[in-house]
Amino acid sequence: MAGSSKPTEKKQVTLTSFFTPKTINGLSQRVQSSSARPASNSDGAATASPAHEPSRKRPLQENTDKGNETPDRAIKRAKPKAGDDKPKTPPRVAARPSPPSSPVAKASNPGGRTEKYVYDATHSSNLMAEDDIEDEDAAARREKDALHKKFVKKLGHPDSMAMMRRRNFQADAETTPVDGDDAEGGEDPDEEEPAPPSKTKKKGAKTGKLTPMETQFLEIKRKHMDTILIVEVGYKFRFFGEDARIAAKELSIMCIPGKFRYDEHPSEAHIDRFASASIPVHRLSVHAKRLVAAGHKVGVVRQIETAALKKAGDNRNAPFVRKLTNVYTKGTYIDENGELDQPGENTGAPSGGYLLCLTETPTKGAGTDEKVEVGIIAVQPATGDIIYDGFQDGFMRRDIETRLLHISPCEFLIVGELTKNTEKIIQHLSGSSTNVFGDRSRVERIPKSRTMAVEAASHVTQFYAGKLKDSDERSAGLLEKVLKLPESVTICLSAMITHLTEYGLEHIFDLTKYFQSFSTRQHMLINGTTLESLEVYRNATDHSEKGSLLWALDKTKTRFGQRQLRKWIGRPLLDQQEVERRVCAVEELLEGQSTMKVDKLAGMLNSIKADLERSLIRIYYGKCTRPELLSTLKTLQKIAMEFARVKSPADTGFKSPLISESIYALPAIGDIVTSYLDKINPEAARKDDKYTFFRDEEETEDITDHKLGIAAVEQDLDDHLKDAAAKLSKKSPITYVTVAGIEYLIEVSNTDLKRVPASWAKISGTKKVSRFHTPQVMRWINERDQHKEALAAACDAAFTALLESIAANYQPLRDAVASLATLDCLLSFAQVAALPGYSKPTFLPITAPPTISITEGRHPVAEHTLPNGYIPFTTSLASPAPLAHLITGPNMGGKSSYVRAVALLVLLAQVGSFVPATAMTLTLSDAIHTRMGAQDNLFAGESTFMVEVSETAAILRSATPRSLVVLDELGRGTSTHDGAAIAHAVLEHMACETQCLTLFITHYQSLARVAEGLGDGRVKNVHMRFTAHRRSDKAIDAHAHGDDAAIGEEDADEDEEITFLYEVAEGVAHRSYGLNVARLARIPRKVLAVAALKSREMEDEMKARRLRGAARLLEDVLHHGPDQLDHLISSMEQL
Repeated sequence: MAGSSKPTEKKQVTLTSFFTPKTINGLSQRVQSSSARPASNSDGAATASPAHEPSRKRPLQENTDKGNETPDRAIKRAKPKAGDDKPKTPPRVAARPSPPSSPVAKASNPGGRTEKYVYDATHSSNLMAEDDIEDEDAAARREKDALHKKFVKKLGHPDSMAMMRRRNFQADAETTPVDGDDAEGGEDPDEEEPAPPSKTKKKGAKTGKLTPMETQFLEIKRKHMDTILIVEVGYKFRFFGEDARIAAKELSIMCIPGKFRYDEHPSEAHIDRFASASIPVHRLSVHAKRLVAAGHKVGVVRQIETAALKKAGDNRNAPFVRKLTNVYTKGTYIDENGELDQPGENTGAPSGGYLLCLTETPTKGAGTDEKVEVGIIAVQPATGDIIYDGFQDGFMRRDIETRLLHISPCEFLIVGELTKNTEKIIQHLSGSSTNVFGDRSRVERIPKSRTMAVEAASHVTQFYAGKLKDSDERSAGLLEKVLKLPESVTICLSAMITHLTEYGLEHIFDLTKYFQSFSTRQHMLINGTTLESLEVYRNATDHSEKGSLLWALDKTKTRFGQRQLRKWIGRPLLDQQEVERRVCAVEELLEGQSTMKVDKLAGMLNSIKADLERSLIRIYYGKCTRPELLSTLKTLQKIAMEFARVKSPADTGFKSPLISESIYALPAIGDIVTSYLDKINPEAARKDDKYTFFRDEEETEDITDHKLGIAAVEQDLDDHLKDAAAKLSKKSPITYVTVAGIEYLIEVSNTDLKRVPASWAKISGTKKVSRFHTPQVMRWINERDQHKEALAAACDAAFTALLESIAANYQPLRDAVASLATLDCLLSFAQVAALPGYSKPTFLPITAPPTISITEGRHPVAEHTLPNGYIPFTTSLASPAPLAHLITGPNMGGKSSYVRAVALLVLLAQVGSFVPATAMTLTLSDAIHTRMGAQDNLFAGESTFMVEVSETAAILRSATPRSLVVLDELGRGTSTHDGAAIAHAVLEHMACETQCLTLFITHYQSLARVAEGLGDGRVKNVHMRFTAHRRSDKAIDAHAHGDDAAIGEEDADEDEEITFLYEVAEGVAHRSYGLNVARLARIPRKVLAVAALKSREMEDEMKARRLRGAARLLEDVLHHGPDQLDHLISSMEQL
């Protein structure tokens, strides 16, 4: 019996070491007899006990180290009656043999664990208990060490967790049961064998162990390691490995833990499956868009065969064929109606959705003389726009920055290595979500070989030569144009064609009309600094659109109109005739407000809910859905029908050529759109029903054949009912039933089952009926399923062919949408012009000298944001005099606001809008240059003053006599003398050398002498008006004493309150009143008092120095003649 109980005892040792012991009636459940048969028991009662009265609970091995020690209470309960020296087993506790390793069991008859319960009158019970505890401690320690060794062996190697999981949860036939798993003894380490492997295959362990689907996934993943793959698996799309972790984080979905790596790394050897996450099929577009918007490259892997066709094919036992069907990034995402360039709640201005390719080659020089040759190609796949440019840039990379700010790319493709300065600019502009574009831009890099230029030219030539085969004169003209591109641009074009081929978008380069040079000189080029300083696209406070010029002018009704307006504002016109066409169109719409023809235009634009520009490009790419196609064609038809009676521009009812030509382009698309709508069944298109999308007479031959095939099979199935009824010996006709989506089931009562042939396959049943498929029904159902899937493929092919035929007419349709965008922008300008105080600007002929004359002008944005309105100003700049205004005035007096307003009014006039002024006369400016604000550029390693003088240097190089230059407090970033000297020299250069119209703000009153020194009135001194009065009635500091009291008393006379009038007037403001601004900023009163005293001391010292200088000059004139007379007069004027 002892032998048979030994394994059980060892099993209990292993199991109970992981559990907290329980007590029964105050006794430890682990208390056991030290021997199967105690020596003092003469009648064998104890021996018979385990055999005849088995315990109702499994006995547990004692482990006093676990903390459930109750020996004292056990002794009290086990105390025998007087005179009885027999040990008694506690009730309901089975006596079990002790472990053989225990030396106590061999040494004494009663056993170490039962001695404490034996009453011996000759010894003190306390002494006995102490001896027992010492012996038990030694035994428990040895037992604990043995258990620890076994624990380390079981859980210490890499596969231990997997073994436990398999043992506890999988319950395979080959896996040892839990009870037997731990039955081996812990003494011999060689007895422990690893559990046999499970029948299920380890995912990702070895190539041979992968499931076919996982092998398929890994083959695709290893070719696209930079792409997050969304894999179609049955009715879900799933992510695997590291992709699942990223998706879970970005999409807030559950990630099932597993292996994240795609290689056989030892750190994941114990994990037998990939981590995974899943999304429903119908939410694919939503989640893909969110991943793309977060800056990831996303690929969709689809099953490209269906169940029925696979069943009928040769690969019925292989997994579904899957391929990477779509790849998306920020710059190439056009697969859904929703755009990525919508600004979020906390983001800045939206990016333009451009994918920009950039390459750079150092040419000559180093340091500040460095020159680089730059090529760019920017593509907006969503609209088909292509912008290219090749140029040389200097040390500060101003031209690169300007183009990036204009284009606002959401993704960069960089060819080859960039120089350090350019790399910093790219990082600065793309790396921060609040910096420039309103969102982080994605950057992708490709290597550039030494022979890249030759390879690119060959690649581009072959690409366009292939287009000439099926082509027209337009393609030939485009090839000629492309071959003349600069080398750097050709490299970018080749890289872009290769890059977009991966996304299936390479044929965007077939669109000829929208392939334009960035620096085409039909537009004024506003550089990035000016865009930021004048807050054209976004404000300088929180970088959002609100508070910008675009926000003030944007009254457009459509998305494509809004994009057109953004382009117009950023690229003011240089062609006077074109500017006047726009202004006249705005004037006519303004005068015709509330008339039927203008209301008809506004109503039509209001009714357009779709983004037609994006829908057309999706049709061009073949990515359009059936409901979207119907909606787009219906909208275009409605627009064409609105103006169907217009046969010539004169029929439009508008005199403006710009409006009449735009309206005349609309009805021209009517016939094209109607011809396609005639082929479509509108109800089916709305429901996205591919099978009945085409009207019957427009269906292709394949569609008709498969529909007839399905009808024939269904007829055979109906005829088969008679045969089935005959076999069941039924005279009444039987019908098919459909249960749980399974069709063509024949229902038979369970009482009639004896009549059912054995060849019929039972599909389902209930207590009363059973449902069967006959062999013929199964064959016909398979045939019908094949026809259905072939029909679906034929319908998709026919729809794709329809989209291709519409794409052939893309140009006239796009021209019509461009005309609508133009009308939307003109109506927006007319709405702005209707605001009070707006007037039509007057343009002087191009032969006239540069002139800007503004009467009662206002800031176009500030007047919307200021609660009390904007105080108007009147100013005039002209050649030859005054070419420049030197503007002085107190801090916060409105100087910067005034010069910004002048620059924005010029920009508005050249965009074609009315301006917020009583009158404005001007000649066209070829550029607006600004240098405003104090900021450093840590990314480029430039200090505040370095940025200041670098921007000034760029202006001095690029300004022409027809430019408008705005310089705000030049020289303040360095010492007073150096700053004043630089400001003096720049102002003199602008007025005498460049001779451009200049607005120069300064706090150096000494510069006012430049106005007189230059002569001919070239520089005119103006200042912002203000009033100053002393506040003698207010105490300075009631608690001041000693020197501080003296300061307070002296300052009482000088404590002035400044009232800003915000008006421009002639003359010089001799003080800046900085202490007044410090007071408004709540600088402590004591600090202000000290500052006032120091200011007065320095002013007095300066006056004394000038007085002494004037005295020396007077003495010199009196003694040596009038040579220094002019200098003396100038000094007297300063005094």
